[in-house]
Amino acid sequence: MAQGFVVNAEPRDEQGTGASRRLRRTGRLPAIVYGGNKPPQALSVNHNELWKGLKQEAFYSKILTLNVGSESEQVVLKDLHRHPVRDEVMHMDLQRVLADVAIRMRIPLHFKGEALAPGVKTGGGIFEHLANEVEIECLPKFLPEFIEVDVSAMEVNDAIHLSQLTIPEGVTLVELKHENDQAVVAVHLPRAAKEEDEAPAADAATAAVPASAQKAPEAGKGEPAKDAKKDDKKK
Repeated sequence: MAQGFVVNAEPRDEQGTGASRRLRRTGRLPAIVYGGNKPPQALSVNHNELWKGLKQEAFYSKILTLNVGSESEQVVLKDLHRHPVRDEVMHMDLQRVLADVAIRMRIPLHFKGEALAPGVKTGGGIFEHLANEVEIECLPKFLPEFIEVDVSAMEVNDAIHLSQLTIPEGVTLVELKHENDQAVVAVHLPRAAKEEDEAPAADAATAAVPASAQKAPEAGKGEPAKDAKKDDKKK
C-alpha cells in the first residue's frame, strides 16, 4: 500500500464545544478517526504542522500515515471544517483504510494542453471547466493522486464527458455507476462573439422576407373601425 504524508496526533479525552475551544487556543485542533473495523477515536493535531501538508494538493487525495503514540495506521482525509472568516482549520475527519476494502474519494482533475486546443488557439473560443474533481471508488493501492484530462484537440463546441476520461487501472467513476455521464470541460465562444454572429443572421432572415409579406404598421389597425362609424351616421 502506498504511503503518503504523515499526521502526528495525540489521543483527546475532553470533548465538546468548550473543550475544543480551549484546545484551539493551544495551537492544536480537534480531529477524529473512524472506520477500519475499529471504534472512532478522538484526537488532537498540531495546527501549524497540519497546515504545511494542506498546502499541497496531494495531501487531499493520498494515503496518509497517522501516528498516535507508538501506533501507526493508514488513513485518508475525509473532511475539513474551516473557520468561515479566519484562514484556519477547526476540525478534521480521517478514515482508516484497509488494503482489501474499497474507498471513495474525490480526486482533482488536471487539464493538459489548453494552450494547444484549436478551438481556443485559432477559433476564438474559451474553456469552461464544469468539474474540477470527480468522485472515484477503488482499493487503496489503486488510489490516484489526480486524473489527467487531455484537451489539446478540442474545437469550438466540443465537450469531454466522464465516459471519455482515461481512468487508471482499478478505479471506477462513481457518477458513471449511476449513469450520470456529465461533461467536465467544454469549449465555446464568448457571449459577445455569439451575439455578433447571431445579429447578422437575424438581419439576413428579415431581408429575405418580401416587403409585401411583412406586417403592416400597428397604427393602421384602427382605421376600418372608424369607417364603419361614418357609414352608420349616413344611414
